[in-house]
Amino acid sequence: MTARVVSPPTARTVLGVSLKMYMGHRQTLEWARGVADVARAHPALTGGTAELFVLPSFPELLPVREVLAGTGVHVGAQDLAAEDRGPYTGEVSGASLREIGCRFAEVGHAERRRLYGEGDTMVAAKTAAALRNGLTPVLCVGERDPLPPAGAAERTTAELERLLATAATFGPLGPVVVAYEPQWAIGAPQPATADHISTVCRALRVHLTGRPQLTGSRVIYGGSAQPGLLTRLGADVDGLFLGRFAHDPRAVAAILNETLTADTAA
Repeated sequence: MTARVVSPPTARTVLGVSLKMYMGHRQTLEWARGVADVARAHPALTGGTAELFVLPSFPELLPVREVLAGTGVHVGAQDLAAEDRGPYTGEVSGASLREIGCRFAEVGHAERRRLYGEGDTMVAAKTAAALRNGLTPVLCVGERDPLPPAGAAERTTAELERLLATAATFGPLGPVVVAYEPQWAIGAPQPATADHISTVCRALRVHLTGRPQLTGSRVIYGGSAQPGLLTRLGADVDGLFLGRFAHDPRAVAAILNETLTADTAA
């Protein structure tokens, strides 16, 4: 029988939204107020079926946290420094992020790798920095070019193992949110197929099984994730990592509606 990761005793479905650098300050706060209105009344969040976190730009972290206070929506950062303090101009430490109330920190996104030259060692160091500061890393992995599902699963699990093994050299591991984002699907009109997503996420979950320090880890899908996708995925996928398709709070509400359908079907 295939081993499976046991989900932690929290919400069944995890949804994350990264705003990247699409919105200015006022637009971000307007978006956050719309999401807050949705979150306060949505049964998926009030009933514990779903968990939602948002990753705004650094200047918006505190005001967005204030807007979302009392809604149950968590706030996190799109990046963090590998070091906790010191002469690192322009960097933001995990210690500071945790101090202001962040719960998550994204690491290893394909854009950080491609545009800023972040390699495996830096991604692993940032993963360790998040963990030692009490933040849950949203660790992005995914193949660069289109591959058959089995090949993508093999390549992506090897990437995850490589990153976690290196992160362990910097400090103890802990629960992570693994965001499977095939790089060829980022910014595309459509996400990967449901079969492709389920195959890769299943392999990632199995890979995490049996490692006590990673108990409670989740595997979610990003890469042009959008309304209508979640209900096509099976139980091997713990949720979605959303980008531009969540810029309208009504889309966030629609996907939260889907978590109720998915929870009933599970």
